[in-house]
Amino acid sequence: MDNIAFQVGYKPGLLGEIVAAHGRYYAANWGFGIFFEAKVGRECGEYLTRATAKDLTLSAWSGDTFAGAMILDLHDPDAPGLAHVRWFIVPLSGLGLGREMMRRAMAHLDQAGLPCFLTTFRGLDAARGLYEDFGFHLTDEAEAESWGKRVTEQRFDRPVQLVE
Repeated sequence: MDNIAFQVGYKPGLLGEIVAAHGRYYAANWGFGIFFEAKVGRECGEYLTRATAKDLTLSAWSGDTFAGAMILDLHDPDAPGLAHVRWFIVPLSGLGLGREMMRRAMAHLDQAGLPCFLTTFRGLDAARGLYEDFGFHLTDEAEAESWGKRVTEQRFDRPVQLVE
């Protein structure tokens, strides 16, 4: 991870990188199509236009190459009073980058003092292990198609962590 630089906040082109990384990964590995990619673009774009300094827009770069992103949305209009982990993607796997991004995001979350949730689906086992390592617990699971394809959607929640 020596050549990885982290950026907090928006960087020109970030929206496109997040959408492209999600589109490529989920099409290749899960058969998701344009519905999912458009959903990521629409919802992430809406977030970026309303993000505040209290939210966390975290991206990682190897030079000019996109290496990952994670959004910690503290003002999700659909989940008042809860933080929401969104658009967590790490195309450069195996470097510990996902763990470092999660560590940074959870430190930010703990300072905000909010409970948090994320949604995903069954089968993303490495991601699930990471979430559980950082205090998230599976709280709901159901078959649904909100990702554009039928999957077993999962919700993970993390209670407020006391900061010492």
